[in-house]
Amino acid sequence: MSIIIKTSSDIKASEITPKSVYMDRRRFMKQAFASSLLLATDAMLPAWAKRWPDLEASQFNASDKLTPFENVTSYNNFYELGTGKKDPASNASMFNPEPWSIAVEGECNKPGVFNLEDFIKPYALQEYIYRLRCVEGWSMVIPWVGFSLADMLKQFEPNSNAKYVEFTTLLDKSRLPGQARRVLNWPYVEGLRIDEAMNPLPIMAVGLYGDILPSQNGAPIRLVVPWKYGFKSIKSIVKIRFTETQPKATWNERAPEEYGFYSNVNPEVDHPRWSQKTERRIGEPFWKPKHKTQMFNGYGEQVAHLYAGMDLVKYF
Repeated sequence: MSIIIKTSSDIKASEITPKSVYMDRRRFMKQAFASSLLLATDAMLPAWAKRWPDLEASQFNASDKLTPFENVTSYNNFYELGTGKKDPASNASMFNPEPWSIAVEGECNKPGVFNLEDFIKPYALQEYIYRLRCVEGWSMVIPWVGFSLADMLKQFEPNSNAKYVEFTTLLDKSRLPGQARRVLNWPYVEGLRIDEAMNPLPIMAVGLYGDILPSQNGAPIRLVVPWKYGFKSIKSIVKIRFTETQPKATWNERAPEEYGFYSNVNPEVDHPRWSQKTERRIGEPFWKPKHKTQMFNGYGEQVAHLYAGMDLVKYF
């Protein structure tokens, strides 16, 4: 049965990008983006990303107005490429995501090390239009290219001891110069409870706006968990580990009073330094009223049951 994500009532039909405009824009941005990365021919593209085919829409697509491509790719949190919002885009040319491999370890029956092409090959890519809400109070609506995290994890046959899934980012100061600064304990680590990871919503993203994933957005492969704050959606993943104990997530370890392990979008639990009750969509005029933040970022119908009976102030 298809599930439709309904948006808040303040989204007007007139604000939704018409499909014809979006498709024209996609064709234009494909050409511009390819040129900017010197990927002028198919022969120069990674083997696993030779011109994404026409993508089927996910059953979980939001109908919110899309955030413009230029905003999605120029306003980013990716400390490995710099702590400023513009730094990742400015430093993206320093990061070469090839070659790439992903290790699968821990409490599973089929561990291994896989090159990216083999890792992606078994899965049908789809387009997922997901809201991504940052803890600082801004949000975006992005058409991701990706595949189901749950479908991927099942292929490795996690055993009964697998209570959590841990993800790790590449550690390479030559390619990720921000790691030369000790602003965080590198490499970046994130984690999900196994039932969260097996929910149909989380995806492994390998592109956006119909193209391969730009470096500043977490190339070549990243996690997207749409009901959690953006820092849970770890970028440039090189290791996935099934564990029996809760992973030591980077921001939760760095500032546990500010960044809980669960990090669900919850307007009733403020960050110690600011309110989480409203958000500003990147790309919208500053004079436009902010959006009211929705519980679980608007995905409560799909995920609220995961936290039944939990104190969401304590387990924030």
